Amino acid sequence: MGRKPIDSEPTRWAPLALLLMGLLSCTVVYMFASTVLRTTNESFEMVGGHGGDDEGLERESGECCRGMENLELWGAAVKWGSEFKFNSSEECCRACKAMCTGNDGPCLCDTWVFCGNRDACGSQFGECWLKKQKDTLAPERQEAGNKVSWTSGLIFGKGEGIVGLETEYGTLHIKLFPDCAPYSVAFILELLNVRHCAGCQFYRAEGRGQIWDSQGNHLKDASFGPPFALIQGTLEAQGTTFQKIPIEVCPDIRRGSVAWIGSGPEFFISLANHREWKKSYTVFGSVLPEDMEIAEKIAHLPTTPDVWNNINVSVLEKPVPLLIQQIKKATA
Repeated sequence: MGRKPIDSEPTRWAPLALLLMGLLSCTVVYMFASTVLRTTNESFEMVGGHGGDDEGLERESGECCRGMENLELWGAAVKWGSEFKFNSSEECCRACKAMCTGNDGPCLCDTWVFCGNRDACGSQFGECWLKKQKDTLAPERQEAGNKVSWTSGLIFGKGEGIVGLETEYGTLHIKLFPDCAPYSVAFILELLNVRHCAGCQFYRAEGRGQIWDSQGNHLKDASFGPPFALIQGTLEAQGTTFQKIPIEVCPDIRRGSVAWIGSGPEFFISLANHREWKKSYTVFGSVLPEDMEIAEKIAHLPTTPDVWNNINVSVLEKPVPLLIQQIKKATA
């Protein structure tokens, strides 16, 4: 218990005391949010998703334009870099995105390759090659490694870049965001080649309770959990060595968002808009709105209470296995 201030002490310390109290409050809130997203033996995250139509998905990732360094993707050229130059990889990325303005059908450009290392690129510095893949979920790779001076990225247009998480309760179709989380998406594409995902599962499930409405909006004066409105699992396949994924952040956490917990392989699908988490997690995709009822069904399966790092959580009595699959045709 703090000492009662003496009346004769100068009042000039009052503003400083208020400032310190404000900083302490912010620290407590931050520590609580961080703790909620970590377990004793495993870390976990909760993210909000995308409600509404497919255009909402595009807007959500529209602000991002990232690629992978030291990677050269191949493909049929639709713009020759020798005659098409920019000062940054982001400008090259946006030039590719600009070719996805149609309301239907695939993008005219789905791959961009930029040479941004002035010393290594020499006369090729600034070249922006725009290309087209035969299969956007299996892009052709020319070369990769530290000696490669190119930066490459993918753009998934309408109906493209969809993968499925198959469960006994239905398949969750997920639109991937390679322009926001290129390294995360690269890992997901590698999983597609494994043809199995033994060990991949959902093991935690918490509904929206009385905290968020059916659209994922937070109700006034309600707490922020528990429950935390999410289903959580892992995408680490048994028999494979998981390499940590660099943190990539871009979209806000909203209903339907699919995000890593830390650097993976733990991940979660949010059932609510968690704007209070801001851009704390790597969002690499979003469940298509019509499939959110499957996520809700999993969230209401029987659970048992547990405590992780002094936080009350709900663990599924029976984990839900999942398989990852490529979706050839879909409406994203």
